[in-house]
Amino acid sequence: MAPPQPRLGLLALAILLALCPAASADPRTSVAGQTCAPGTAVSGSTLADNFVPAMDELNTNVSAHGFGTSAVGSGPNTVFGLGQCLRDLSSVDCKLCFAEVRSLLPKCYPRVGGRLYLDGCFGRYGNYSFFGEALDAATDARVCGTEGNYTGPADPRAFEDAVRAVLANVTAAAAAEAPGSQGFGAGSAAVGAATAFAIAQCWESLNATACAQCLRAASDAVAPCAPATEARALFAGCYLRYSTRQFWNVNATAGSDSSGHSGILWILLGSFLGAFAIVLVIAFLAWKKRILSRRKGCNSFIDMYGDGLSVRIAQSSLSFKYEELRKTTNYFDPSNKLGQGSYGAVYKAVLPDGKEVAVKRLFLNTRQWADQFFNEVDLISQVRHKNLVKLLGCSMNGPESLLVYEYYFNKSLDLFLFAYGCQPATCLLSYLWVRMFKKNTSRRRNLTWDLRVDIIQGIAEGLSYLHGESEIRIIHRDIKASNILLDDKLKPKITDFGLARAFGEEVTHLTTGVAGTLGYMAPEYIVHGHLTEKADVFSYGVLVLEIVTGKRCSNSNGSHGGQVLLTKVWKHYKDNRVEMIVDRSIYEDSIRDEAMHILQIGLLCTQANPDDRPTMGKVVELLRNHRNALEIVLSDPPFLNVDAVEDIKEGEHSRLLSSNSAPSLSGSSRSYLSGR
Repeated sequence: MAPPQPRLGLLALAILLALCPAASADPRTSVAGQTCAPGTAVSGSTLADNFVPAMDELNTNVSAHGFGTSAVGSGPNTVFGLGQCLRDLSSVDCKLCFAEVRSLLPKCYPRVGGRLYLDGCFGRYGNYSFFGEALDAATDARVCGTEGNYTGPADPRAFEDAVRAVLANVTAAAAAEAPGSQGFGAGSAAVGAATAFAIAQCWESLNATACAQCLRAASDAVAPCAPATEARALFAGCYLRYSTRQFWNVNATAGSDSSGHSGILWILLGSFLGAFAIVLVIAFLAWKKRILSRRKGCNSFIDMYGDGLSVRIAQSSLSFKYEELRKTTNYFDPSNKLGQGSYGAVYKAVLPDGKEVAVKRLFLNTRQWADQFFNEVDLISQVRHKNLVKLLGCSMNGPESLLVYEYYFNKSLDLFLFAYGCQPATCLLSYLWVRMFKKNTSRRRNLTWDLRVDIIQGIAEGLSYLHGESEIRIIHRDIKASNILLDDKLKPKITDFGLARAFGEEVTHLTTGVAGTLGYMAPEYIVHGHLTEKADVFSYGVLVLEIVTGKRCSNSNGSHGGQVLLTKVWKHYKDNRVEMIVDRSIYEDSIRDEAMHILQIGLLCTQANPDDRPTMGKVVELLRNHRNALEIVLSDPPFLNVDAVEDIKEGEHSRLLSSNSAPSLSGSSRSYLSGR
């Protein structure tokens, strides 16, 4: 196969760039320094829920404006982000530089904060609002060094004077520009035969006073580095660097003409020939890369992790290429975004053959996230069931890991169940928005009682297959409304296997770190990390109650709302007031008996004692035989001591266990199902 011919547009662009010899362009992606906060996240799963969308939003803002902030979440689990490119970077160079930040900054996760300084841009996240922070004595640093083989200036004292002079100049220029204009300064100073170059940049979040304070401290820190030929100040609110060479990007100036027309002609001719040669080399390398990527399939990214992962991925015959998928999503255009989960965003894509697919994008390329990515690929590629989402392929040969699934037009169950997708505090505003702008509100009304029963049945059959009918036993660990997709006939498909665990027939349980969504997690799993299929049964029971009531199990802060829903349902159930439980938009007296039976199954699945919960196979049997009057006797559901649960989620799990002060469970320890 012959190498592809260079595109005329690319050639023209290369020639155009070459015709500007006095201009330089460099995204400066060299890492100047990275620091991660000493403390780990107090709530790993909650931080993950907020971390990924915060980084995604930050990347969008910086790519569009050169500077951006983000804040996702509420209370102590809010993730704040800040990013900025240095002012001399072009829009393209800024995107290239911050793409590197986006890839490397998550290496600090799950620490509560991190900073990454590249020579062309900066990125930071934390669990508090640091946007106005100019100095941080604990982490502010300077880096002194010598470039290449250069041993030092010929006149060290003159160079020291030049460094002090240029630092004074650029910091004054940056401080003068600070209010709302990317406080930036760049320049040079010469003393005798010694010349020093420097650049200073404040983050746009600082006011003029804070910018000047940061730059003064940064200048005082790096000035003593001279006569070292290179130094950087990496401060909370600013970046400062000096060198023996000009290292920033500049535009062509009028002084370019001083060399005469003859010199310009030679420069243009040389630039043209050089650009042409570069384009040929790029075309050849692109061709070679295409050939290699075809051979390697999805293995490139995973190879760095070893452990035979690349071999197992190759066996799955998943062969999507990163660049092809990126194009099919229109370069991850926000308008194609279908949803945001704990581990990445999902985008709609249209393949070259016209097939619509969903692309799940995970950019956290650490070992932990690679393991989770592979876990999902490995497990879901081995199972086939009408109520499980189908995996079509993967890509690991780009800067981000991608999964490709079947696309379902109706998206997820939570969009149908919860009328306005809001929490109680904001429902009024959402309602007014819907009424004023006539946003489609038919989804919830279209979810009739019969459809809800079919969805409950389908989810149960999918889980029953995972637990005992497939070749491997799989516990999903994150059953919830947003992880149930609906096809064009509103049939349910279980998705998101990133947290799933598989184990052999002879294994009774796993003891593992707690992961999942609070409100859906079983009490024995929260308290002891004791994982069995009954943890999925509990989550399923909560989901059944959500489907019947049309209300979320989580409250406005996402903490222990599952207990609130259980409490309300249990109270009305004991009073035999089904009409107060079932979603009022669909309730009719004709469904009363069937609704009572479904509620009993949901409450049975949420029993405090895992032994009192049925298997999913038994649940399927009960649902299919709902016309038969099987007597279901229930005990009180588990009402957790929510304060103790919050302690666990705040990282106190080991302390609670060592002091034997685990969260208390109230409710009878016995319940039974007639005939079980």
